Amino acid sequence: MKIYGVTGWKNAGKTGLMERLVTEITARGFSVSTVKHAHHSFDVDHPGRDSYRHREAGAREVLLSSRNRVALMQELRDQDEPSLDDLLKRLSPVDLVLIEGYKRDRHPKVEAHRQEPGNPLIAPDDPTIRAVASDTPLELDRPVFDLNDTKAIADFILGEVGL
Repeated sequence: MKIYGVTGWKNAGKTGLMERLVTEITARGFSVSTVKHAHHSFDVDHPGRDSYRHREAGAREVLLSSRNRVALMQELRDQDEPSLDDLLKRLSPVDLVLIEGYKRDRHPKVEAHRQEPGNPLIAPDDPTIRAVASDTPLELDRPVFDLNDTKAIADFILGEVGL
């Protein structure tokens, strides 16, 4: 599987860019999966539901299945957070895995950047960032795309991974 990341600070436009890239790249006939890092606790289940009750009772894994989707929830309990490499091994094979976040990992990335939050660019100090997608013109030593030019960003990523 090929992997490519979208990184940046909070409110930089990462999730919107990820969503547009998945739509664009799957429309071209490629299969895509995503990995999203969360810096906080999250829950995909709801109190009172059967699967939630199973987890709360102490189950390490709860597999929820219907004819529309399958969700496997794994409680880490007292384990460390899995590495990105470990998480990627859990995915079914696809053409491309797009990774949101994981800015410290060493895979190739596009940095999403918006002027308004006022955050500094990560790219100048990070060679894994191969391009920047920004809402403002920038002078850098690597390609800079308009944050909303999804087609050009997708072309760049697909070219980088050889798809």
